[in-house]
Parts: sequence; structure tokens; C-alpha cells
Amino acid sequence: MSYTVIARRWRPQKLDEVVGQRAVTQTLRNAIASGRIAQAFVFAGPRGVGKTTTARILARMLNCEKGPTPDPCGACDPCREIAEGRDMDVLELDAATHTGIDNIRDVIISGLAILPARDRYKVFVIDEVHQLSASSFNALLKSIEEPPPHVAFIMATTAPDKIPDTIVSRSQVFEFKTISSRLIGEQLSKIANADGIDASPEAVALIARSAEGSMRDAETAFDQVIAFAGNTVAVDDVATVLGLVGRDLLFDVMTAVADENGPAAFELAGRAVEAGYELRLLCRELSRLVRDLLVLSVDPSRFSDRDVAPEADHERLRALAGRFSREDLLRSFDVLTRAESEVRVAAEPRYNFEMALLRWIHLRKLTPLADLIDRLESGAPLSGGSGPRATAGPSPAPRPAPPSSASVARKLASAPARSAPAPAPPPARPPAPFTPAPAKAAARPAGDGPDNGPGTAAGPAGDGLKDAFLAAIEKRRPMVYSTMVAQAQRIDVEGDRITFRFGPIQTMLGDQVAQQKNWLEELAAELAGRRITVVADVAKGEPLAARGRSAMGTAGPAEPVRDLKAEAMKDPVIQSLLDVIPAEVKDVTELK
Repeated sequence: MSYTVIARRWRPQKLDEVVGQRAVTQTLRNAIASGRIAQAFVFAGPRGVGKTTTARILARMLNCEKGPTPDPCGACDPCREIAEGRDMDVLELDAATHTGIDNIRDVIISGLAILPARDRYKVFVIDEVHQLSASSFNALLKSIEEPPPHVAFIMATTAPDKIPDTIVSRSQVFEFKTISSRLIGEQLSKIANADGIDASPEAVALIARSAEGSMRDAETAFDQVIAFAGNTVAVDDVATVLGLVGRDLLFDVMTAVADENGPAAFELAGRAVEAGYELRLLCRELSRLVRDLLVLSVDPSRFSDRDVAPEADHERLRALAGRFSREDLLRSFDVLTRAESEVRVAAEPRYNFEMALLRWIHLRKLTPLADLIDRLESGAPLSGGSGPRATAGPSPAPRPAPPSSASVARKLASAPARSAPAPAPPPARPPAPFTPAPAKAAARPAGDGPDNGPGTAAGPAGDGLKDAFLAAIEKRRPMVYSTMVAQAQRIDVEGDRITFRFGPIQTMLGDQVAQQKNWLEELAAELAGRRITVVADVAKGEPLAARGRSAMGTAGPAEPVRDLKAEAMKDPVIQSLLDVIPAEVKDVTELK
């Protein structure tokens, strides 16, 4: 007797045997049980998930001698003949071969009026129906819409978008889904036990994952591996026959990256090439492992999900999950997906793969920007920070922009005073300020009052309102604080009036103050307990420092112009920050 392959020998004969399609099988079962039988069905879904098999089961449900019934007996003549594909009242048509209108007219349309020879229904099963020609669909349209009561159409397709809407609207559409790796593995284990095959769980899991949701592909691959390995199937046999990448190699690569061991990464790349693995497939499997680790990092309860964490890999997955932060894993996924595309078109795929591993190792040396700012605030040294990390924080970009947070501004404002260098000519066009947050001015000698402008409240009430006002803006609307308030050259509190003073090139910031005027006044009134007016003052021509004294009407020698950029570059805080972040200081403005 000739051998029957696993995919045919284990083809489901009842709805309960169809794996992973509960929504479809339950709907069909209830429809048959209640007598709500449609005249046309469309079974749509990827390959190998049970569309044609379910169509044959539905034909048996309609024509069983005990039917229509959701549980065909499988023993009567209609059930046996339909399962074997030789029932004369159940016609299967391959639309990929019979695409023309003549085939549709001869096989289907001409026989619609003829009653079934024996069965209850004449069933037309059209496989790959999307490959019919436009004229064939037009010929079928009227027959599908109003068929004789003894006719049922079942159409299967892997491309439902290619079926005309006029056909779809006249049929009940059932969407078949890809089958999970867990369900495929359970079915393969069941087959192995029934056939006396000793297959290791790792080998079964590898075949199930490689099938990518197709039960037929998994059964075909399993058949091929058994032919190679005999009655004992190990994971190495699967990797050898199907060219798949074993999980051990994937974990070894991940461990080498976590250890930042470049020589080991080169050695593993050479091992993969010598084993004949396709490097593009290796990148894809590494991406899948990174994805699994990220899922476990976000939701540790998924360790019980065998699609994400097979039981044999629990220990290694837990060890690696503790060595990679979520940001590391996100960057790793980007590196591997980019490497997969590069390896596909590269003249020397091995070189691209090795460079991708080195980039992956290098990215682990990056320190999150939030950690650097925290160190600045705590006074800790900024050096170091490389090596494996498992902390969760914002992902740093490879070349971050200069920091503009209020915490760095407070560091600059609290730096010790330094003697001014020799006067330098002012720039022809004042640039935008570098420091983003206004800070309270240091104590000045008596007689230097014009710095706060005429009529500024110098007592505790004025200063207290200003500090509370700025702190409240920073807390409630940090974006407004950093983009508008922090850019002001000076903020004056004069009785019931708060004035934001900007330079000649900061006209847009003055407009922003006007747009936020109502909210700012409400906030100031809430803090002061009285009505406060908020205005913006944008200098028209000369620098603000010069016009401040002329507005007072006082005479006196002009203050020497300080080289604020030179002072900032000597500051140890700025030097430490520039050692870590490859930024360039364009200009510095002193906050009053």
C-alpha cells in the first residue's frame, strides 16, 4: 500500500478537528443546527489553515444521511465519498486551471437546474476563486445571488481583495486566521505520539515556529524531517534538513552582545556561515528573539505563553531579560531589521552581518540622557555609564542635541562667579540664548538697582511673587516655560504688573506671551490674590542692557561687555556635560 503523507492522513474530518479556527467552526455549527444555511460562502485566509478542508466538511454536514447536521457520521456513503473526493454531487473546481467563462458555463451554470443524483445538495467548491476572469465572475453573479434551493457555493481564496465586491456582497465571508505556534506544536506532538515518533519538544517548537501559522506547512516539514532522522527527531535534525537556525546559536549571539564580546560575535558569525545558515534568516530569528524578550520585559506574565517563551527556554530568557533594558531591545530590533535588508542585497553578506553585530554592541554603551541630567542634579560624576544595563528609561539618540532643560539652567545659574575677561565687542546680531531657564539674580551691591528696571518691587513680596510665578509655570506647563519664559532676557515685577522683556530678535516670543496672556494673568492672580497684568516688552533697536539705563534717565559709565561664552566654557559643569554629549555651545545669555 502506498504511503499517505501526514498532511493528508491527518486532514480533519469534523469541525472539532479543525485547529485554531474556532470563530469559523462555531458559526458554521450553529448555522447548520438552526437551519440558517446560506447559498454562498467565501472562505478567505492564508495558505494551509484549513479553508478547503472546512469546505469539504461543510459539504458532508449538508449531505450526510443524518443531516443537515453539525456532526456528520463519517460512515455513510456521502460522507465517505466526499472525504475521498469522488462524490458526483460535490464538484471541486480549481479556478487556477479553469479560469475562462467556458469552463464556468460548462461545469457550473449548465448543471444548476439538474437535481442532485443522490445527495441532498449539489455543492460547488471553487478553490482559488480570485483567479477567475472578470467575465467568469459576471457569469457567476446571477447564479450566486439566486441559486436553486438545492445548490450551495463554497469559494476558497488566499486573496479576498481580488474578488469583486458584487460576489462578496452576495456571500457569507469567513476569515481564517493563521494558527499559533503553540497549537501547531500540540498537533505535531499528537501526530508524533500516534505514529511512534520520538520528537524532542525543542524540535517540535522549531518546526512550529518556522511554519509561520500554516498547519499544512508544519506537517509537510515534519514529514520531511522524519524521512531524514527516522523515529528519533532532535533539534539538530530539524536545523539540518530545513535550514533553520537553532535556538542555541541565537542565545549565544545575544549573550555575546550582552557581554560586549566582539571576538565572540565574530566567531559566532563564522560558525553560522560554516553551518550554511542563511544570514538573512538568522537576522530574522534574532529579531524574533529580541521581540520575545521585549514582550517579557513589558509583561512578565507572558512567561507562561509558549508562543513567546517555550518551556525549554525559560531559564535563558530570564537571564537575558535581566541584561537588556527596553531601550536596548528597541534599538536592537532596529539594528537587526536594517541588517536583514542589507544582507539581502549585499555582495558579502557575512561582512554586513558582522558589522551589524558590532553596531549592536556599540549601542549598548550609550547612556540615557535622563541619567546624565540626574547625575548633574545630584552632583555625581558624568564619566562612565557604559556596559550592560537593565534600567528602563528614555532611549538616547546616537547624537543628542544640546540639553535645554530647566535643571541644566539652574546648574549654570548656581555656578560660582568668575572674574570677567578683557572686554570684547558685542556681536552684530544677538543670537538666541543658550540657557533655557531664568534664575534669580545673585546679590548685587547697593546702587546697582537699575538692573531690575524702574519701579520694580525689590521687597519680599515682589521677589516672592516672581519666584512663585515662574515655579508654577514650570510645573503646570513645562513646554511654555522652556520655549517662551526661559528665553526672556529679564522678567520684572512692578506692583500689579509682570513684564517679560525680550531682545530685538525675539519678536515671536513676545507674540507668544500675548497668546498666553489670559492664562498667565489667571495664574498670577491666583498666586498674588489680586489682579495682575502680564505684558511683553520687545526691544526695538539697541541691546537691552543699554536701554535699561536710558529708560531710568540716569547717567553713568557703561558697564563693560562680558564674554559670557568664555565664562561658560570654563565652568566645570559645562565641561563635564560636553565631555559626554557631543554638542557645541553657540552662544550664552545671562539671565537677570
